Amino acid sequence: MARSKTGSFWLTESITIPAGSDSGTGDLDLGAYVDVGDQQALAVEAVDFIWQAGDNSTPPVLNSALGGPAGGNTAFDTQLTDLNPGGVIVQADDNSLVASGSVNIDDTNNVLSFGPDLYPDSFGKLDESRMVVNDTLHIVTTASNNVAANTILVCTVRVKARIVKLGTKDWMAIAIQSTASDN
Repeated sequence: MARSKTGSFWLTESITIPAGSDSGTGDLDLGAYVDVGDQQALAVEAVDFIWQAGDNSTPPVLNSALGGPAGGNTAFDTQLTDLNPGGVIVQADDNSLVASGSVNIDDTNNVLSFGPDLYPDSFGKLDESRMVVNDTLHIVTTASNNVAANTILVCTVRVKARIVKLGTKDWMAIAIQSTASDN
């Protein structure tokens, strides 16, 4: 299906949920990696979501104490898609969904747990990778509570990927599936 043109590398983007808000969005630009003319795609091998809390200074002082800024018991969701979902969490059967994860904080009992959507998402070897032919990956992250005053929550998305060359039939199949998902 795919022939690797590079070794694995990491793409990273951080999304900030500011004080008084319960969501944030961002994009990973893949324009330098995806090329329609050469049938070049991005093979996503693994995705990690890393949550941190901080103050709203510049630069912020970050830590892993999510309970304070989250305002107590809170659930967090993060998704990485290859089509723009308009800032909302998509249903799990959406073809544009590349990776997702959730974290639950029981601040009252000092418990942090992964929700029903476990991460990191690890796709495995090249033939098991998630092929992306769009030039942007979109990130949506939400919290069930608004972030407390004078604090921020940051979700860093780390994508392990490689550039691959697809055969014509494989390129077309992925592009058609991606376009069909846009309806």
